[in-house]
Amino acid sequence: MPKIVDHAARREEIAEALWRVVRRDGIRAASVRTIAAEAGWSAGAVRYYFPDQDGLLSFAMDLVSRRVTERVAAIQPKGSATTIALRYLEEALPLDAERRAEFDVWMAFMAQAQAESGAGGLRAHVDTVHDGLRQLCESLLNALAEDGALRDDLDVRREAERLHALIDGLALHAAIQPDRTSPARVRQLLRHHLETLVARQ
Repeated sequence: MPKIVDHAARREEIAEALWRVVRRDGIRAASVRTIAAEAGWSAGAVRYYFPDQDGLLSFAMDLVSRRVTERVAAIQPKGSATTIALRYLEEALPLDAERRAEFDVWMAFMAQAQAESGAGGLRAHVDTVHDGLRQLCESLLNALAEDGALRDDLDVRREAERLHALIDGLALHAAIQPDRTSPARVRQLLRHHLETLVARQ
């Protein structure tokens, strides 16, 4: 029987090789040749799946956001509304090796997107992911409000912007100062912030 090739898995394997190159040597080193060597493939095999480097970079960047989205979708909403909100938000933070790798690559992609001239390309992916995180923050706060858990005097949209900014800041601090901003400290700060929004019983 002919061998069945999982093309989606192979594309992800190449993208993960790109992640390793970017984390180790920077995004400028992520050529088809270096990625092929990292994956243990020929350059021709990589080009079969990604004819140009822009397509590979876009796929690899999209894979970062897709992995986060899949983890969020898999969460079973159990516990208090605040606990559930924390579990969702933690998936966007570099609190373990897998999420740290994703965040490192994401930061490299963001820097590259800022260097692009004009719109489109990686910048479009950055905007999409930022919009998605903002929407997650807003939907979680709306859920807390509908559950009667939020203070009545809050502007939910403004608080969603504040929460989004806090998530971005905590992620950056956890990535660049992991000893000072440990996963336990990140969770503590995030829980404390949410508790300031909760209505007193």
